[in-house]
Amino acid sequence: MMKRRTFLKNASLAASMLTAVPFSLQAGKAVAKQSPSDRIRFALIGAGSQGTHDASLAIKFGELVAICDADLRQAENAKARLKAENAEIFQRYEKILDRKDIDAVIVAVPDHWHTKVNIECARAGKDIYGEKPLTYTIDEGKLLCKVIQETGRVFQTGTQQRSGQEFQTAVELVRNGRIGKLQTVWVAVPFFSTKGGPFKPQEVPPEVDWDYYQGPAPFYPYTVNRSHRVWRWWYEYAGGIVTDWGNHHVDIAHWGMDCERTGPVSVEARGLFPNEDDPEKEECYNTSDRFFSRMMYPNGVELLYFSGMKDFALFGDVETHVETGQSMTDWLFGEGVPDEIKTYDRNGIMFLGDKGRIFVNRGGLFGQAVDELKDNPLPENAWKARPSLDHIRNFFDCIRSREEPVAPVEIEHRSITACHLTNISIRLGGRPLKWDPEKEEIVGDGEAQAMQSRTPRKPYEFS
Repeated sequence: MMKRRTFLKNASLAASMLTAVPFSLQAGKAVAKQSPSDRIRFALIGAGSQGTHDASLAIKFGELVAICDADLRQAENAKARLKAENAEIFQRYEKILDRKDIDAVIVAVPDHWHTKVNIECARAGKDIYGEKPLTYTIDEGKLLCKVIQETGRVFQTGTQQRSGQEFQTAVELVRNGRIGKLQTVWVAVPFFSTKGGPFKPQEVPPEVDWDYYQGPAPFYPYTVNRSHRVWRWWYEYAGGIVTDWGNHHVDIAHWGMDCERTGPVSVEARGLFPNEDDPEKEECYNTSDRFFSRMMYPNGVELLYFSGMKDFALFGDVETHVETGQSMTDWLFGEGVPDEIKTYDRNGIMFLGDKGRIFVNRGGLFGQAVDELKDNPLPENAWKARPSLDHIRNFFDCIRSREEPVAPVEIEHRSITACHLTNISIRLGGRPLKWDPEKEEIVGDGEAQAMQSRTPRKPYEFS
């Protein structure tokens, strides 16, 4: 019997936050000078809560020399919080690309900016710690993987669960057969309500370059509810909770399934939109906040990805949750889904095999196989996850060693692809999709395939 968890549900909600000789750049690779006093010099691009948190961890291993944000208030706040007196402030990240003394960047801009910034930083010779979700579209991920391979840059995705001991142990138990043959994986994310709006246009604050903030996305009049933190509830800039937490939890599922470099072969998903009936819905948050996705993988494992309907969380200015009646719940989950899933009150990953199951999230690791581990440890020749207990440190270590970090771009691209496919199916009214994980294409559905990409707004194109 699996033990009940004891954890803080929203532990990660706020975050799904000296002159040194720089590295020299030669032939597309960072080469460390021999002096042990060398410190990697890095810039922060996107100075919101998550970016500032990442930088607060990174300053243990490097020197923060520049901070960039389209909202200068955020850049100034980050500089003060981080006590980075010598850090130069920029409103546009292009200024950082030209700085030969900057070895690495932390990129924590809104999702719609991720790929353009990451690609241009890689081509400028910077190693990158890129926040999740990795990309805004599937085809952006394919392009980003290509550029990172071509440039030889180190790219660490901010899916920090990969550096959590409980998650490493979970995937080791699963991949070493401690729950028997893996059959199904449940991935649950919180129910973050997006009931909000309509929001009327407001005057743009003088410190904000609003056209630049929207960048590759379509231009909309300014409202604070399209900006900091809550931009993630608009499809123009992000994919809602499906991608926001999905890149974390689906990543761990893929890891345990041994599907890190492949993807599903079929996806069928449904979602509920709390503002759909609002007469001014164009001015309301427009992402789905409750969803259910069924994905089948080439190895025969089924992944059920869904909202934990009883794992309530609030974010931004949202004050209440929309009630989900029985008929809506029945429609959302369809037939053949265990009642346990329909009333899930936690977020995390459940691995179900033919001899047991284990559950893991940021609160811990639970299950009979876990309880037995002390008296029956994995043998020396067992498959083991690459060890890392400090995600930021792993990034800086890999800058020096040029090794692949624990959350590389190719693996995280596959994780977020499953989330993007879920959103595409949801936005097409629950349409089943066939996916070719080798060609990375939706098969036999031109309308769905067109949603693998988006044409950036001029002059913010990239390729």
